[in-house]
Amino acid sequence: MTHNVPTRFDLLIDGKVVTGEAASFDVINPATGVRFAEVLSASSTQVDFAIAAARRAFPGWARTPPRERAAALLEVANRVELQANALADIETRNVGKPRHLTRVTDVASTIDAFRFFAGAARTMSAAPACEYRANNLTSMMRRDAIGVVTAITPWNYPLMMAAWKIAPALAAGNCVVLKPSEITPCSSLALGAIIADCLPPGVLNIVHGSGVIVGSQLINDPRIDMVSLTGSVATGRYVLDAARAGLKKTHLELGGKAPAIILKDADIQTAASDLAEAAFYNTGQDCTAATRIYVAKAIFGGFVEKLAEAAASLRIGNPEEPETDIGPLVSQAHLDSVCGFVERARKTATALTGGAPLEGPGFFLSTNRAD
Repeated sequence: MTHNVPTRFDLLIDGKVVTGEAASFDVINPATGVRFAEVLSASSTQVDFAIAAARRAFPGWARTPPRERAAALLEVANRVELQANALADIETRNVGKPRHLTRVTDVASTIDAFRFFAGAARTMSAAPACEYRANNLTSMMRRDAIGVVTAITPWNYPLMMAAWKIAPALAAGNCVVLKPSEITPCSSLALGAIIADCLPPGVLNIVHGSGVIVGSQLINDPRIDMVSLTGSVATGRYVLDAARAGLKKTHLELGGKAPAIILKDADIQTAASDLAEAAFYNTGQDCTAATRIYVAKAIFGGFVEKLAEAAASLRIGNPEEPETDIGPLVSQAHLDSVCGFVERARKTATALTGGAPLEGPGFFLSTNRAD
């Protein structure tokens, strides 16, 4: 059952839900190709306010006892759990992934992340005090929060990745200014509205806008102590350049090219079924997707046939239907890009199944058997 999804999403700045003052973005439902929401970007002044709010909040939050930070994160988890179905609806409409998977994976992992790091806030370890020199000179390790963290999340797992960045930073006593992808900002902005009063003002701020404008301002501001990015290699290089100039700490996750190895004694039916899921989960829009498969020569032909069968059996369709395995790609631009890869691959390889856009609305790519 789906719920009414909002058509407008706002920012979280200094503990208040506020409307953006800059450019308006249309958010497209990739299953229909039709706009379903509008998001107004943060102005430069609003981004400045968000950073200033985090800076003001940091000393008090860093001194907050771990048990109190843990309690706040547990309250966040409880609020998210109460709104789990609504968040799953928003994530499905914005990203296009099947709703039944969104609810049990993305939303459930978001709740678990806040609960896990609530526990971690109270169990941080450090080297014990030791006598390293004569005359009773004691050496010990003290862990302090870094400061204000800019977190930039990707479009493929916007809610879950927001939690993975927010929760550990807050647990350790840092404050956060989060910028979600301009393609899929809705669930992160909805999260901000749900948990706005769970935290002291300024501890968490969520602003929306393009990477070129809002992202650049956040990355280069001298009041930011660390940048955490999940995104492209090109953006990672840009972050490193800014970090080098400002001596900022960085945490970069820039995608992957995950291999799988199938040995000659493998159960090829099981391997093919598992790898079809590993390759095409979230319509293949995953930095850990199985994109390279090395197969022992003795079983190569049989495995390839089984993998093609497994891929062709995946059910593509409306992500709000419970029988759907694969939803649409996230945007028309991404569909065009993937089709381009397929066409280039056909010049040197044989396509055994799928690879053509489906007719009708939305950004769907077929996995059915090629004629």
